[in-house]
Amino acid sequence: MSSLGWRVHGDGRTVRTGAVVAPDERLSWPRTIGIGMQHVVAMFGSTFLVPIITGLSPATTLFFSAVGTVLFLVITGNKLPSYLGSSFAFIAPITAATASGGESVALGGVVVTGLLLTAIGLVVHVAGAHWIEKVMPPVVTGSIVALIGLNLAPVAWGTCDQSVVDGEIVESCTAGFRAAPITALVTLFAIILTTVLFRGILGRLAILVGVLIGYVVAAFRGEVDFTSVEEASWFGLPTFITPTFDLAVLGLFVPVVLVLIAENVGHVKSVSAMTGKDLDPLTGRALLADGIATTLAGAGGGSGTTTYAENIGVMAATRIYSTAAYWVAAATALVLSLSPKFGALIATIPAGVLGGATTVLYGMIGILGARIWVQNKVDFSNPVNLTTAAVALIVGIANYTWVAGDITFEGIALGSAAAIGVYHLMNGLARWRGTSQEAASPASVPNGTELEGVERASQA
Repeated sequence: MSSLGWRVHGDGRTVRTGAVVAPDERLSWPRTIGIGMQHVVAMFGSTFLVPIITGLSPATTLFFSAVGTVLFLVITGNKLPSYLGSSFAFIAPITAATASGGESVALGGVVVTGLLLTAIGLVVHVAGAHWIEKVMPPVVTGSIVALIGLNLAPVAWGTCDQSVVDGEIVESCTAGFRAAPITALVTLFAIILTTVLFRGILGRLAILVGVLIGYVVAAFRGEVDFTSVEEASWFGLPTFITPTFDLAVLGLFVPVVLVLIAENVGHVKSVSAMTGKDLDPLTGRALLADGIATTLAGAGGGSGTTTYAENIGVMAATRIYSTAAYWVAAATALVLSLSPKFGALIATIPAGVLGGATTVLYGMIGILGARIWVQNKVDFSNPVNLTTAAVALIVGIANYTWVAGDITFEGIALGSAAAIGVYHLMNGLARWRGTSQEAASPASVPNGTELEGVERASQA
């Protein structure tokens, strides 16, 4: 059962050096509301970018993001601070599914993803999370996260159509970086410079700041159409869409479940480390809550959700882990989602701005996969790890495609399957045969420790 009561931390005004405001504590309500608003700002840019890129309604996505956050807090017993924002892992499958079957078909894929994650959450809650680490060790998880980001690289660059006008070939670019290169460059460099020039929360919101600067530049260049904003009303419900289901696109969404598992498990462990509390028993509930939130979002027209690293950054900077702040954030997001004019304004962000922002975002997703390898000290002198990552990345980046009847499996699905399959096949055979790496394999290149030993031997 959840408990909505919070103890006041200290005097309710300050956080002592070395202390943290625990999830079941809060500062004074004015300060708690301020922190909650800060969480809204932290999640804002990323949560809105996903529906803008995929063509879903930003207001609807924000609505279900708020509802999902409330559900998450209730299901986890109000013990695990988290905001559920739009997951970037859904960008590629939603984009592909929308192109082939329409928006409702894409939402059907989101619903199926949510149902699968819900089922896994129930299993983890009953059986524990140890089996996840066995099925998806860091080399597999890192490979899947990396290939999802790198698979999206062509989307960031954009597409162009060619037509013949007065006997000449004319190229028209309407998406990605190529739609407006100058605006995209301004956005890109604004993000880069904000990251290194500012400290604290402003530096953490570099993507949002870059998008705002790029938007201003685009407006001066005549690339923004405000007609829809002028026609939209100030208050009203978001637009809800009913999902439909098509087996042909479901294969695109299954790998997303693996990413959501990794993100939720990582979130639980991160908050545990920062608060000094053992929150591992809540892992199953976290997965269950995110699964239900994603299912509801897909059922109504929003993008799938995940726990947000951006908000972990706010907690780390403020040392305030109070769940009360997240109730404030959810309420604020809900109010904003009920303004069609606000949603219309967000939807006017032009392609050039998105092209610059996604150049950074998609690359960051790819590098986050590498970060998982580094943090878990994955040994790439082991040919099992090396081959697992190598095959999965190429399949994902090149967007390999396999058609089985009415179902089409593309790079992300095939790359994820390759990561899991290659790892367990090679690891099982290597254990059975008792084999070691061969001298001729790429993995035989000496690592740092071996090179130091060779150098000492030569000097002697």
